[in-house]
Amino acid sequence: MSSDTDIDFDTIPPSAHLARPGGLQGDVWLTLQTYQAQALIRGRRAEEGKPVIVGLLGFAERLRTLWQAARMDDPYADWWLLKVEEGIAGSRAQLCRLQQLLEALIASAEGLEVSIAHSERPQRVSLQFANPYAFRAAQLLADYDQVVCTAMTLRHVGMTIPDALLDQLKGSGRWVRRVLALPQGYQSLGISRKDVAQGTPSVNRARERMGEVPMEVLQGDRLPSLRPTKFPQSGEQDHDPLVET
Repeated sequence: MSSDTDIDFDTIPPSAHLARPGGLQGDVWLTLQTYQAQALIRGRRAEEGKPVIVGLLGFAERLRTLWQAARMDDPYADWWLLKVEEGIAGSRAQLCRLQQLLEALIASAEGLEVSIAHSERPQRVSLQFANPYAFRAAQLLADYDQVVCTAMTLRHVGMTIPDALLDQLKGSGRWVRRVLALPQGYQSLGISRKDVAQGTPSVNRARERMGEVPMEVLQGDRLPSLRPTKFPQSGEQDHDPLVET
């Protein structure tokens, strides 16, 4: 007898006589040890002489607009989701390399066994996002938090951090902030790929404000790995709910 894990769910047809189950719910928490990472939860409003800093919550809110626009087949929304996806991946890779170098310094301490410091009262934040990229950004923030913890541990035990790593540490917060600010460059103008093909006035405004969408994105050859199910356009068939993203 086959086990449950052998079931090919794509072959199971929906049953008309069964009620659909309710939406899935679960708890996701982000735990932060440092005030540097904590400050990027809400960010900072624009103040006199200080620019706005977009926090994780503002990033997630803006992504809702992007996600909905991508559902309506807006190629600019797909383009911006790609920027977000690649930005998160690139910044996480940078933080991972920096973390490895910092941990190697800790391991080089002769005669000492040093564990990375943690807060006595870490902040736990409940994450209730409607977009998978918001959770990826939360992972990015957790990576940054770990880097800060490790750097503070090195300073606490009096170990010298090379200048090259110090420069990266000073820039690591900017890596995160740059990603969180990415959705701010998108403007929702209610356009679709069909509008682009027809050259409507809204498309001209989009080009003026956001540039020319790359052809590979426009044609669907290069798209973000996570996308919402597209709402069917006139004359199109709706998507199978079993393959909805």
